[in-house]
Amino acid sequence: MVRLIALIIMLVPGALAALGIKLMRDMLFGILQPPIPFLWLQFIIGLILFLAGLGFIAGFVLHRDKKRNKVQDRFNNKSQR
Repeated sequence: MVRLIALIIMLVPGALAALGIKLMRDMLFGILQPPIPFLWLQFIIGLILFLAGLGFIAGFVLHRDKKRNKVQDRFNNKSQR
């Protein structure tokens, strides 16, 4: 059950990151999505969505690996050294 909840938690940021990649790709091909008035704004929104989704996934994996002591020493807190 815990793994299913973790999978669901990871799907939302993954979908946001995928949407961000799609928005950036559409901007490169000159396809303007309806609610966004400018191509440059579409690219910025896509970049923010991509970085937010990727950052959340990376933080989740790092936090999980820290709990299991599977990270290098430089990623551990200084109080744990």
